[in-house]
Amino acid sequence: MSATTAPPAWAASDPYATALRTGRGPLFLRRDDGWLLPLEVERWCAGADAVDRAVLDRCEGGVLDVGCGPGRLVAELAARGRRVLGVDVSAAAVARTHRLGGRALRRSVFDPLPGEGGWGTVLLMDGNVGIGGDVPALLHRVRELLRPGGLLIAETSPAEVDERALVRVVDLAHGRSPVGEPFPWARIGAPALLRLTRGAGWRTEAQWAAGERCFVALRSRRTHSNAEPPKRAAVISSQRVRKPSGSSPVADR
Repeated sequence: MSATTAPPAWAASDPYATALRTGRGPLFLRRDDGWLLPLEVERWCAGADAVDRAVLDRCEGGVLDVGCGPGRLVAELAARGRRVLGVDVSAAAVARTHRLGGRALRRSVFDPLPGEGGWGTVLLMDGNVGIGGDVPALLHRVRELLRPGGLLIAETSPAEVDERALVRVVDLAHGRSPVGEPFPWARIGAPALLRLTRGAGWRTEAQWAAGERCFVALRSRRTHSNAEPPKRAAVISSQRVRKPSGSSPVADR
């Protein structure tokens, strides 16, 4: 594992930090060709909804919420008396999680983290399976974080998609240009994710849809592989600006 990763440019961006502080969007991820992916700021900043709570009912042991954002899931689990930690590269996200009474660290998932190899469940909600734009590398990292036989719950795209792109954060409502340098992100549907996990140290535990959202639960094999992680470029863990949602982006503007 590499030394601590510097937060990507968007993590301190004014539009993103402001949106998390106020709980209001709209924000988008924008590709260089003008394609836009909406970020569900209002939903992330609200309390856990019925779909979220049903996902959290499946969690086992200590829970690590990767890309925890403003902390709705961390706060819900903490209120249930569960051991839970959120990690996010955004200072505004971590601060909001703390205000809700949750524990969170400002850190990339690829940085050293507490309890490595001992977490019962890792969450990649709201499309955070796209962190870093390299899904196989992220899956390998999650296996390092989980205890043998641990559970990964990932929210996938409702569309049958498997794509990688460089994106930037943009606040179109206020006419702001994209912020910072482009960073890698991925969108992946359940079929593509399950194909990636075959023979990669996972078995499928469950697959379901609720409230127009899609999820996959994967069980880590009992013994961790000593194989080298997938080769990748230096990863920027865009933990929390995702959250591209829906099966397709909005139209170009």
